[in-house]
Amino acid sequence: MSGQGREHRSEGRARSGAPRGSEQEDPTEAERTYDVVVLGAGSTGENVADVVVRGGLSAVLVEPELVGGECSYWACMPSKTLLRGTEVLAEARSVDGAAQAVTGEQDVAATLARRDSFTSHWDDFGQVEWVRGAGIDLLRGAGRLDGERTVVVTAEDGTTTRLTARHAVAVCTGSQAAVPPVDGLADVDPWGPREATSAKEAPARLLVLGGGYVGCEMATAWQALGSQVTLLQRGDRLLPGLEPQAGDAVAASLREAGVDVRLGTEVTAARRDGTEVVLTTADGEVRGDEVLVATGRSARTGEIGAETVGLEPGEYLSVDATLRVEGFSWLYGVGDVNGRRQLTHMGKYQARQAGAAIVARARGEEVGTSPWSPFVATADDVATPSVVFTSPQVASVGRTAAEAAEAGLPHRVVEYPIGSIAGAAVFADGYTGTAVAVVDTEREVLLGVTFVGPAVAELLHAATIAVVGEVPIARLWHAVPAYPTISEIWLRLLEAYRG
Repeated sequence: MSGQGREHRSEGRARSGAPRGSEQEDPTEAERTYDVVVLGAGSTGENVADVVVRGGLSAVLVEPELVGGECSYWACMPSKTLLRGTEVLAEARSVDGAAQAVTGEQDVAATLARRDSFTSHWDDFGQVEWVRGAGIDLLRGAGRLDGERTVVVTAEDGTTTRLTARHAVAVCTGSQAAVPPVDGLADVDPWGPREATSAKEAPARLLVLGGGYVGCEMATAWQALGSQVTLLQRGDRLLPGLEPQAGDAVAASLREAGVDVRLGTEVTAARRDGTEVVLTTADGEVRGDEVLVATGRSARTGEIGAETVGLEPGEYLSVDATLRVEGFSWLYGVGDVNGRRQLTHMGKYQARQAGAAIVARARGEEVGTSPWSPFVATADDVATPSVVFTSPQVASVGRTAAEAAEAGLPHRVVEYPIGSIAGAAVFADGYTGTAVAVVDTEREVLLGVTFVGPAVAELLHAATIAVVGEVPIARLWHAVPAYPTISEIWLRLLEAYRG
């Protein structure tokens, strides 16, 4: 399968394939040896296994749930399909002439059905077929470390298989939604991100606890699909890790859409009153039919036998630049499980780096540590791209102004209204958005860029290349944007910087 297809299998819609269970050629075998054992068959684990197999090593994926993992079934794909219809309608209604053609409302049932199609109704037949076709073995069951280079897998029927790794064990078990220690919250059967992206109908009243990526996206989605959403954020703004302009714009948009956004609100207790969820705050009680807890994640290392190799269960794995767990020559922690950057594309990026390092070490080759080495992960340090698929979208890469100041870097912040660009005016009547660039004033390179506005996600990769490549400002003047496109914002940012 081509590289493009391989990436699609890792987080695209899962199509039908071989019957489940056919991936295990000899289920009675009690012991097996591979070059590499990978715990977790999400997109990160799939990519580690794919890289090492392409490098000539043997590999097995161990997975107790669905092959393809969080992104395919409960995160990126279902959440973005829930949001896409709302986004398309907003774009059509923002252009005079097209707006008159929009005479109805979003079909909620059809939107949910489309969401289900992208998860193949939470069936991983197609993902299993891809794994087998890539020459990777798959063992279903819960895997636990059992000392050096050893993993014991327990299947649903209680049978066990002992796996020995010649070269490496890669832990790619990811992260899980964390429930904060609020009195009674764990007892009200709250939604986590999985329930929010897989719900079969819109609750009449949805309470969202947390104003980060998940909280803002799911508030956007379910308000548009018929829920009355109340979003409770402990801090004084939404999306606190991004530029303030992003959180302010998203809060204003959510309120305009009808979401009750409450900032500076701490929930101190939760209970069920019949079918209602009741949250207690300093300003009184808030009632809803469901509550989504979107306040953070924790490492999924509590049940993987971390203690058998001297690690603390439940903690993130501390890794070096090649994603090898510190203090070990054979153990790797890749993706969310190391806590560095919990984004699908960064987990896959780490997987490619870790897989290359494993192959090189297995061959006895020296593993370089330069910033541009194929064996080290540097992009997840200060050049991570991310998109919040709210309305408006927020696309960012690199450092924010606050992060640059905290790092003691000499910098200047340049801001420009995207709506004044001719291409933006063509894209949508009354286009509103903001671009923010953080420039290193000594080296004259970009430290970070943030775009806030409709469809700005498609501007992000140009910014990522500029930040990662440390392209000099003087050189960027010669990257001429096509007219009339929203990319002309690059020219205006440079002009604003030059003054």
